[in-house]
Amino acid sequence: MSSSQRVIVYGGRGALGSKCVQYFKSKGWWVASVDIAANDEANENVLVKMSESFTDQAGQVTADVAQLLGEQKVDAILCVAGGWAGGSCSSKDLYKNADLMWKQSVWTSTISSHLAALHLKPGGLLTLAGAKAAQSGTGGMVGYGMAKAAVHQLCQSLANKNSGMPTEATAVAILPVTLDTPMNRKFMPDADFGSWTPLEFIAELFFNWATGVNKPASGTLMQLLTTGGETQTVAAQ
Repeated sequence: MSSSQRVIVYGGRGALGSKCVQYFKSKGWWVASVDIAANDEANENVLVKMSESFTDQAGQVTADVAQLLGEQKVDAILCVAGGWAGGSCSSKDLYKNADLMWKQSVWTSTISSHLAALHLKPGGLLTLAGAKAAQSGTGGMVGYGMAKAAVHQLCQSLANKNSGMPTEATAVAILPVTLDTPMNRKFMPDADFGSWTPLEFIAELFFNWATGVNKPASGTLMQLLTTGGETQTVAAQ
């Protein structure tokens, strides 16, 4: 492994993950993708085995990342895994969707935080994927809201002195409204795309933070507010 800067993208095959892999590679970084399928653009891939057991999946990913990195530390870990599912508490899919949201957001964020404790350089960056909607009630998508609220709480916990994070390391959660992905355009063709946050914006934002440019304080929940195609970052109070 060369001495270039290194990043792990957890969820590196998703729409946002792929964009992050591409962007950091274009800047000369060594990039490892962690996902259920390989990203051919990444330097290395850690494949996540699907499991109904959190401890099994977490143990497998943790072991495989440790084997990949050895003594090497990384400059940033970007957890961009996640997903969306709707459903109120009367929905027949409530349990299934809540379970899926927990796996996609809470499992991945928890594993990423432990990877940060083990493999992030002092002063390094961990990003987590929250959601602006989860700052208040989400009656029509309770599983999603609960899972994202848990991610926000985790981010704030990681900023505490006794969190186990490396010295001077920063944990930040992004709280987008809607991401401008091909899938979202397909399912919401009549929406105002100008209010959706471009993936390129987020990849660039992560790169800036990872290189120390405008890096927020650890524990920040950073809202991404997009209007007319322009995105502003506003820390949640």
